[in-house]
Amino acid sequence: MVNNLNATFGDFVSYHPVFKAFLAGSFSGTFSAVLFQPLDLVKTRLQNPSQHVVAATVNSRIQPGMMTIFTNIIRQEQIVGLWRGMVPSIARCVPGVGIYFSSLHWLKAKMGKTKGDLGALEAIMLGVVARTMSGVTLIPITVIKTRYESGVYKYNSLGGALKAIYKAEGIRGLSCGLGPTLARDAPFSGLYLMFYSQTKQSVPKEWMQSPTAASAVHFSSGIVAGIAASLVTNPADVLKTNMQLYPDKFPNAFSAAVYVHQTYGVKGYFKGAVPRMLRRTLMAAMAWTVFEEVTRTIGLK
Repeated sequence: MVNNLNATFGDFVSYHPVFKAFLAGSFSGTFSAVLFQPLDLVKTRLQNPSQHVVAATVNSRIQPGMMTIFTNIIRQEQIVGLWRGMVPSIARCVPGVGIYFSSLHWLKAKMGKTKGDLGALEAIMLGVVARTMSGVTLIPITVIKTRYESGVYKYNSLGGALKAIYKAEGIRGLSCGLGPTLARDAPFSGLYLMFYSQTKQSVPKEWMQSPTAASAVHFSSGIVAGIAASLVTNPADVLKTNMQLYPDKFPNAFSAAVYVHQTYGVKGYFKGAVPRMLRRTLMAAMAWTVFEEVTRTIGLK
């Protein structure tokens, strides 16, 4: 019986395309999550409403800049401080990217679009649905990740953070900021997939025959798509960060939006845009490049 189960599992791993897509996505998510964690940490600190107080007392500045945050983190927490929140980041990104890519593959198969011939609206729809599935599943880890990175909360472990948040705030605390998170991630993924697929389709097909040229096309397409999608969705990211750091002060997206607008004006919605754009663009470009290569290697394409 055990041998039969092992054989069945082996067949599933070897042949099931959705599982292959999950493994390839998780593999690509691991590298990008570790490499670009410092940019996400700086972005979260820049969006933290309390940071302007720290900056005013330390450097006589109302709003800290990206390099100021980098310098302060290294000075106070050493180099390793730039990877604060690495555990929840991996716990979120690795399965999250895996769920996204496997959901995307499953949806494309259902639509008969496994050859990558997606139209613009089809790409937006698939990206939004796949990211929504991933975002809802992993929202508790997203909350913990944001709080870890902020420097405001002093959790000792992922499990300890889950227990502390649930005890103090209940289920609502573990799902706070879900609306802005989906308003950020779903459109980002939809727009990203549209820009990525359309850019890739505009390239001469013979370029895709060479592995080296194909990798360059995938990465370049990812860069173009990431920049465009990041800028459009940054306001939702700012609201999400405020809600997850101070749920009592910002119980909903509207209260966070009013605070940001009254305190910083329109430019407040783009706080942390530079490190976020760098991270999301490079991370997504790398994830898609690795995913494309892995799926080709394991015979998913």
